[in-house]
Amino acid sequence: MAQAVEEWYKQMPIITRSYLTAAVVTTIGCSLEIISPYHLYLNPKLVVKQYQFWRLITNFLYFRKMDLDFMFHMFFLARYCKLLEENSFRGRTADFFYMLLFGASVLTGIVLVGGMIPYLSASFAKIIFLSNSLTFMMVYVWSKQNPFIHMSFLGLFTFTAAYLPWVLLGFSVLVGASAWVDLLGMIAGHAYYFLEDVYPRMTGRRPLKTPTFIKAMFADEAVVVARPANVRFAPPADELHRD
Repeated sequence: MAQAVEEWYKQMPIITRSYLTAAVVTTIGCSLEIISPYHLYLNPKLVVKQYQFWRLITNFLYFRKMDLDFMFHMFFLARYCKLLEENSFRGRTADFFYMLLFGASVLTGIVLVGGMIPYLSASFAKIIFLSNSLTFMMVYVWSKQNPFIHMSFLGLFTFTAAYLPWVLLGFSVLVGASAWVDLLGMIAGHAYYFLEDVYPRMTGRRPLKTPTFIKAMFADEAVVVARPANVRFAPPADELHRD
């Protein structure tokens, strides 16, 4: 059993494995009181005035207490982050990292701007960890890129993947969780999907082109198509006419 888990872990692509490891270690560390969540949460005043820039990253790593909700989000993270990285972003690790960076930036921007809007500031002030929202963003992007896959929710009913975010949103509301967190993930996911998949088809322009310095951070391997062993290829025409 332990060997199977080890093999499953080693076979994960690099970004999924790194994020999952950081999230589990951070959450366990907080549960054991080795790390304090007060040093991790998103606090704009501390970021700007006391230069605690790490909060812009650590608020995406803590998934609250280790309960059933934590297990659900770890499952979603391991499954849909892995599916995206191995399929849609196969051989494009830098692009996948940039997608997560874009999502994290959009989510942070929404919370910061929302905190300055009257009547909404109180609601946004309660959102101090965006880890669940970033996970939900990945679920949303995957569902938009694979809309016709048939799925089942707890064996109760079946639906296509296009409706997965809405099914999970409804489930969150039923169990009493805040819908804001999931909605933010859907907004960030739709922003990425529109700018990366829809807008380029409409205009021929790609506004989310991965910066060169990010590509330089990752040594992406080219996707190689195997050459069938039994297929013979004719020599070039100029060789056929040589004496």
